[in-house]
Amino acid sequence: MNEESFRFKQFTVHQDKCAKKGGTDAVLLGSWLNPARANRILDIGTGSGIIALMLAQKTQAEIDAIDIDECAYLQAKENFRISPWFERLHIIHQSFQEYSEKSPERYDLIVSNPPYFHHASKPNGESRLNARHNDLLSFKEIVEGVKRLLVPSGIFCLILPSREGIEFMELAQKRGLFCNRIVKIKTKPDRPEKRVIMVFSYDLSVIREESLITNDMNGNYTDEYIELTREYYIGLKQNPDQDSSKQMPFSSSSLSTGK
Repeated sequence: MNEESFRFKQFTVHQDKCAKKGGTDAVLLGSWLNPARANRILDIGTGSGIIALMLAQKTQAEIDAIDIDECAYLQAKENFRISPWFERLHIIHQSFQEYSEKSPERYDLIVSNPPYFHHASKPNGESRLNARHNDLLSFKEIVEGVKRLLVPSGIFCLILPSREGIEFMELAQKRGLFCNRIVKIKTKPDRPEKRVIMVFSYDLSVIREESLITNDMNGNYTDEYIELTREYYIGLKQNPDQDSSKQMPFSSSSLSTGK
């Protein structure tokens, strides 16, 4: 498998210029989301544009994608250009803080796979560091920006490591964004959750909790994971030993590495 580019059923993503490569987190979030009611969508920290492309495949919405990194901006711009939905995909090269303060746009759905791991060791290289840590965009700034851009009936959805997810949920609640739904993701039934997908809105309600297991005890992909991603992956099978490198661009083992 060439990690610099990969092909889904309806589009191709190149990522040779991106410090933040696409991974299982992005695929999980893009596959799980149902954007059917959204007319305008914003993808924060789009990287190669993978989540924006996944959402474009299953909605007619206008989609804006923002990234402060110039290489990511250029990569996403090219990936959007070669996609079937290029007319509805718009890439923005700007910091989220500046965009949220100045943009007149308002969104029904805001999504993010935020590469902000302030509990993890920092990688070498400025671009890669910025892509993985919240030095340039804190959780507080994400919440404040989302509140400026989200319509009253809108939702904000993101995926984070479990520890950071708890911190984000507590901070968001203090600022008037409430978690209504959470999906706890495990790589195997006997392992602790590695990631959480969280849905936020302005409505305070009981949190609906769900779980998702990507692999069974034998390392085979679970039926629920196959069903979740079937509209995107080409020839995904239960047994990863059957030439799995050709079945999917990302291994679910990447959930444990922070990418």
